[in-house]
Amino acid sequence: MWVALAALALLLVAVVYGYNRLVFNRARVAEAWSGIDVQLKRRSSLIPNLVGCLKVYMAHERDTLEELVLQRGAVQAHEGDDPPGRSAAESQLSAGLLRVFALAENYPELKADGGFLDLQRTLSELEEQIQMARRYYNGAVRELNVLVESVPSNLLAQLFGFQCAAYFALDDARDALSPTLEF
Repeated sequence: MWVALAALALLLVAVVYGYNRLVFNRARVAEAWSGIDVQLKRRSSLIPNLVGCLKVYMAHERDTLEELVLQRGAVQAHEGDDPPGRSAAESQLSAGLLRVFALAENYPELKADGGFLDLQRTLSELEEQIQMARRYYNGAVRELNVLVESVPSNLLAQLFGFQCAAYFALDDARDALSPTLEF
């Protein structure tokens, strides 16, 4: 009888431990997504400042600037989406920023503007922080997904309704590269 009670207690401890690992990893995925969300919102909030600075110098590039503003609006419309839905809009915004900075190279007076240089530096730092946040998020997703899919924790995951999380993937591998913002 003591052996049966000890085995039952051991099984209960294993279930509680496995459940707590699943909860911990789910919370880590949520926290990591929050980190990405913060960085993406910071980047998005800089777009109006960038467009305002560029309008002065790039008056005949109006279509490009308007497209960037539209892409920012699309990103803001997808702020509540899951990672796959959000990553598509973010990829388009990244591509738009790359086009704007490529066009800005044709304006020597812009390259000397202090406000533009500050925005350039800030956006470059944000892109690096976004990449770090994406790597952390995807690592947290990997850990959760391994627990959800591997034996015996997959039995607990099914029992308590844990599911695999989606990776924050990029549509185009070139979007993973930081934009070159050197002028």
